[in-house]
Formats: sequence, C-alpha cells, structure tokens
Amino acid sequence: MTNAEKKAEEVAANAAAEELLTKAATYAPPDGSSAFEYEAEVHKMLDIVINSLYTNKDIFLRELISNASDALDKLRFLSLTKPELLGDTKELEIEIEYDPEAKTLTISDTGIGMTKEDLIQNLGTVARSGTTNFMKALSESEKNNVNMIGMFGVGFYSTFLVADRVTVASKNNGDDTQHVWESLNGEASFHVGPDPRGNTLGRGTEITLHLKEDADEVSKLLSSLLNRYHRDSNVSPIRFSLNGCSV
Repeated sequence: MTNAEKKAEEVAANAAAEELLTKAATYAPPDGSSAFEYEAEVHKMLDIVINSLYTNKDIFLRELISNASDALDKLRFLSLTKPELLGDTKELEIEIEYDPEAKTLTISDTGIGMTKEDLIQNLGTVARSGTTNFMKALSESEKNNVNMIGMFGVGFYSTFLVADRVTVASKNNGDDTQHVWESLNGEASFHVGPDPRGNTLGRGTEITLHLKEDADEVSKLLSSLLNRYHRDSNVSPIRFSLNGCSV
C-alpha cells in the first residue's frame, strides 16, 4: 500500500469514527436484549473491514446470498429424512427487498434458521479458524484485500462495508422463540434477545442492512448483481422486490 493510500485510508477511518460516535450516542438496542462482547479476533477483523477503502463493496451481497443458499441446502438435506421440518412453509427460497426511502436492504431465506445460542456463537463470540486465517491472509497481502473474506467462512461481516447497523432475525424449528441479533458498525459488542415483533418468520433468517449515507451505489448494483445470481443454477430461487413490489 502506498503512502497516499495509507493517508487516504486514515482520513476516511477518522471521518467514519466520528460519524459512528454520533450515531452510537442515540442508539437504542432491541427491547429485552442483552449485550455480548465480540471475540477479540472478530472485533479486530471488523475494524479492518469497516476502514477498507479499496474493496468491491458488492461482495456483501454475494456472501449473504451464499449463506442463505447454504441454510436452504441444509434444511433440504435434513427434510429428506424428516419432512416434518418443512412445516407449513414448503417453499425454499431467498427474498431480497430494497427500500430506498428507509435506506434498508433485507435478505431473507426460509432455511434452517438459528437459535439464540447460534446467533451468539456464530455471529461474534466464538473464535473460528476462519477468522484467524483471514487475518493472516490480510497481513500477508500488499493491500487489505477484504474481497477474499468469503474464502474463510466469515463473509457475514462484509455487511459492515455498506451498513451503519445490521439486524438479524432468525427462527429455528428447535426454538419456540424468534430471536434478533443487532450491532452497530464500529461497536465492540452486539445485542441478542427475543424479537419484539414476535414470530414473523415461521422459519428461517432475515438480515436487514441499515445502509450508510454514501451507500446509494448499492441500488445501482442490485439489478446487475441479481441478474448474475439468477444465471447461477447453484443458487436457490431469488425474489427481488422494491418497496414491497416484485421486480
């Protein structure tokens, strides 16, 4: 990385930090939720992801669709011997909804879903070999090449490239309660608790990205990106809607 690139990254990081402090001061976590600290390696990785300038920001959508597809595949496999797992929701699909007025992008699936413990462990507190290996690969590259994040199984965290806040609601058949996970960009902790909305999913996971002010480019990327994923026969059916209207 050149000196000019390092300087630009430092300036951007300082500006982002000031913006995050302002938003954190007015943040209210979900009602009834508890705070949990990120595992140290995860928090360190998030710092790098958040402050990365030289990255294709569309990688977050690739990673979230891949994760959703994996959740569907897992349920599809388990339902071969336990068809009752499908319950009333037989369709295995992914839905992407973009709301330009609210500046939110929501990716949901009807896959296996996560319990409260899954949310806590998978999204922050348990150190994984993938996190360590990703950090090692970054240190060995000439630039902070965050684009390779998916290779190490920690692609979820690429959401913070475009989001100020990320909310994950999930319902697993093994848990009677739908839970919600939420974290602010730049925070050292996250919150998990019962979803105040109740059981809105039935089964599966819903990830809502509260987009950054400079994330208008996301809407421009969506059409071409979704066309690309539709052509990929390995990806489960994807429905895209704009303000609740299918596109």
